[in-house]
Amino acid sequence: MSLISQRPFRAPHHTISEVALVGGGATPQPGEISLAHNGVLFADELPEFNKTTLEVLRQPLEDRKITISRAKYTIEYPCSFMFVASMNPCPCGYYGDPTHHCVCMPGQIQRYMNKISGPLLDRIDIQVEITPVPFKDISQAAQGEPSAVIRERVIKARQMQEQRFKDVKGVYSNAQMSERMIHQFAEPDAEGIELLRSAMERLSLSARAYNRILKVARTIADLEESDVVKQQHLAEAISYRNLDRGDWAERGV
Repeated sequence: MSLISQRPFRAPHHTISEVALVGGGATPQPGEISLAHNGVLFADELPEFNKTTLEVLRQPLEDRKITISRAKYTIEYPCSFMFVASMNPCPCGYYGDPTHHCVCMPGQIQRYMNKISGPLLDRIDIQVEITPVPFKDISQAAQGEPSAVIRERVIKARQMQEQRFKDVKGVYSNAQMSERMIHQFAEPDAEGIELLRSAMERLSLSARAYNRILKVARTIADLEESDVVKQQHLAEAISYRNLDRGDWAERGV
């Protein structure tokens, strides 16, 4: 068997079963989450997945390993993966679209959104709502920053994180920080604490979301080659928590 030379990318269909996702079977085999270890697990049309199947992702996303216990065996598989998902804003797909009229009733939108539980959303660091771009804006769009430049900036940020955690076994990036490490490496100043307090109260964010915001803010600071987490880094990280605020299901966004 040859060594893996490229990070895995797994994109299971929404009809996948729990066993196929986590692994197991009469002859133990790893599931999709372990096959995506050190790579990407992509879930397209997230609300179309069975809700109980999605819920089994909660523990692997937190612990980065999955333990499968059966009558004849107990086995542990690694599953440190980047979870990426996409979904429509409503069943018809046109909620909030400036060029199309949404035909969904408010109750339909709420039921659609409620297929994704709050605890699962809590474990997704960055949640961004993408609105359609009108043709006139696409045709007049100015050239953005080249991918090569962005890549170099990301590589520098990862090198900073490798240096930061060089003495900590099993930790290589900000996403893997424990709560103690968050206080050590991503503790905001007094103004940042006040900003976080206001955001927590206004958006009804959970304690887990608080930690995730600090991890993302630390990464944003790394991308700017900043040694400290500043208020603007926290503000940007908070803006990436679009979907787990308390009024999300009622608003349907």
